[in-house]
Amino acid sequence: MTTQFLTDQAGKRVAVVLPVEDFNELMEDVSDLAAVAERRNEERISLEQVKERLIADGLLPR
Repeated sequence: MTTQFLTDQAGKRVAVVLPVEDFNELMEDVSDLAAVAERRNEERISLEQVKERLIADGLLPR
């Protein structure tokens, strides 16, 4: 199935029909963008600090 547009009597696009897979991908993108926006003002840490924390938590090998 391809993306389809619904139009009014004047031919103006008023709605869109997407395949479910495309819709789900778009919703994941929206969710990711919302997470980024919520964390925008958080303190940033270096990659080395992240690695150290993951090792300390037992999530990465030494």
